[in-house]
Amino acid sequence: MASRDLAIGVVCLSQTVVGLMGNFSLLYHYLFLYFTGCRPRSTDLIVEHLIIANFLSLLSRGVSQTMEAFGLTLFLNDIGCKLVFYVHRVGRGVSISTTCLLSVFQVITISPRNSRWGELKEKAPRYTGFAIFLCWVPYMLVNIIFLMYITGKWSSTNSTMKKDLGYCSGVKQNKIILSLHAALLSIPDMFCVGLMLWASNSMVCILFRHKQQVQHIHKNDLSPRSSPESRATHSILVLVSMFVSSYILSCFLQVCIGLSDNPNILLVNISALLNAYFPTACPFILMSRVSREPRLCFAWIKITKSPKLIINM
Repeated sequence: MASRDLAIGVVCLSQTVVGLMGNFSLLYHYLFLYFTGCRPRSTDLIVEHLIIANFLSLLSRGVSQTMEAFGLTLFLNDIGCKLVFYVHRVGRGVSISTTCLLSVFQVITISPRNSRWGELKEKAPRYTGFAIFLCWVPYMLVNIIFLMYITGKWSSTNSTMKKDLGYCSGVKQNKIILSLHAALLSIPDMFCVGLMLWASNSMVCILFRHKQQVQHIHKNDLSPRSSPESRATHSILVLVSMFVSSYILSCFLQVCIGLSDNPNILLVNISALLNAYFPTACPFILMSRVSREPRLCFAWIKITKSPKLIINM
């Protein structure tokens, strides 16, 4: 095994393990809050689906890429390759859409009640389930395309018609058809990225106006950690910024791979590592957002139980 392949394998393994542990810890946090009877927030369900999408991405592409980097190249048959690519693409797409949905809900949460978006504060939580449903369905439909041209290494397809994608192969296609497929796959992505950028801009404007009001009212108290909503907004802005930057670079690499008949295997590996970057880092950013929730939860439980103690006394 070449030293380069060993290094890529170690990085893939480390990234996958850290990502799985981070997402499992965040999922455990939300399950703990649920079973201790804490009041759920409107964004909790969105974050839980984001965690599931991260799991799908890491378990499908991360594990397969790690095995391929360590020299296990023929461990997936034709059906296995189609399933791995499909699950990864759906997980990646749901990560995009749920991050977008999370940023939009945060805009509604921090908007003043007398604003246009403030009117949705009470209505938005009722449509959370339907919004999450819409996050899954488009990506489950458009990514069916991958089932048609992803094959295993040992499939009966003519080798001259294959494109090496590491642990699997892709069937070479006409440039026009490839461009149409890329456009179809990009439509929901571009919509979500555009909405995320708009939501980020709105959050920055709202925080700026809020800071000006705080400075005017409390000139001697300029703490940036003034409220839980402010801290949550900052973490979501970091999450969106990280996602958009990694997404743009990932798209550039995927275009290079798609247009090449024989893509460089190093380019394929770098693209896979970049695709796993967001699912790996995402839970740690969100953990900073929810780090104080258990104490608030315990305080809420104590307050709700205290009247009973008084009665028993």
